[in-house]
Amino acid sequence: MATYVIVGAGLAGAKAAQTLREEGFDGEIVLIGAETERPYERPPLSKDYLQGKSEREKIFVHAPEWYPDNDVDLRLGIPVTRIELDHRVLRLGNGSRQPYDKLLIATGAAPRRLPGPGHYLRTVEDSETLKERFAQAESVLVVGASWIGLETAAAARAAGRAVTVVEPEPTALNGALGPELGHMFARLHAHNGVDLRFGTAAAEITDTGVRLSSGERLTADLVVVGIGAVPEVGLARDAGLEVGQGILTDAALRTSHPDVYAAGDVAEPFHPLYGRRVRVEHWANALHGGPAAARSMLGQDVVYDAIPYFYTDQYELGMEFSGDIEGYDEIVYRGDVESLEFIAYWLRDSRVIAGMNVNVWDVVDEIQELIRSRAIVNPKELATGQS
Repeated sequence: MATYVIVGAGLAGAKAAQTLREEGFDGEIVLIGAETERPYERPPLSKDYLQGKSEREKIFVHAPEWYPDNDVDLRLGIPVTRIELDHRVLRLGNGSRQPYDKLLIATGAAPRRLPGPGHYLRTVEDSETLKERFAQAESVLVVGASWIGLETAAAARAAGRAVTVVEPEPTALNGALGPELGHMFARLHAHNGVDLRFGTAAAEITDTGVRLSSGERLTADLVVVGIGAVPEVGLARDAGLEVGQGILTDAALRTSHPDVYAAGDVAEPFHPLYGRRVRVEHWANALHGGPAAARSMLGQDVVYDAIPYFYTDQYELGMEFSGDIEGYDEIVYRGDVESLEFIAYWLRDSRVIAGMNVNVWDVVDEIQELIRSRAIVNPKELATGQS
């Protein structure tokens, strides 16, 4: 009987295990996680769960009984310390060995860190700690106007805290959305009382706040750092697998070893639509990438070409984003930007490469179809809904 092992008990890993069973795999499935919680989804940690709007049980991918009921050997609180490709064996942190026939690496990413005693938001424990601290702190300083940083800032404002955001870029989400839409998010936070400090970096976190690269010191009761994440590629690199920004895979999520696969935040697969490798850290990539990897492990003909997708809820704004803005040369708006009810389209050479719907719903499929079509569009018709 074949043994398929999944390293990383997050959303991608749990969905891969589920898909293996749904597709008829009757061998042994071992799902190994370094965290002590069973697999859960991360978006609520900086959204509803952080704000106390949803219950803890809702964050989990499966009920506790799902794993024994589906004969999935879930092992929690056990880090994998080494992959021995030649022997098809994992070395575990408890001293044991786990053989495998096929292996999926779904180890995710870890927060990028700064020197000093700051708080980070990655795990359910992190979210619960911040929720408690929001109830105690009068002032919160957020380092990084990233998605996590801004969602944390919105949650702190919802808790009634004074909030300052420090960001070295000229505006919020500059790399993710470009300056045009980055300014919109900056205005949203400023309108909701956040003190935004752009063009300045945090050099060090201190016991009383942050020391900036300029030498200025800002004080706060609580400092939260959201400056991006680093994929957990150490196991793969040490094993001799090919690694770039993430673990390099083909379009079937197969690594440089034919029996080892990668999915989720840690993977950097070749994307047929873009003609290059693309690493995506968002929730939808784990949700869809885990099942795609499972089907690939089963020998099915898999081409993982999901368009990157992300969503956020901040104050009165809800939005969904699809695509990749790299190389855009124009933005077209449909609707009213000032009233926060519009669609933004990023274009390159008159083709839609990304779209963001803000407080406009049920249009993601339409946006993604435009991206996939590579059709040349008329900007005026696109703005009026005729394209």
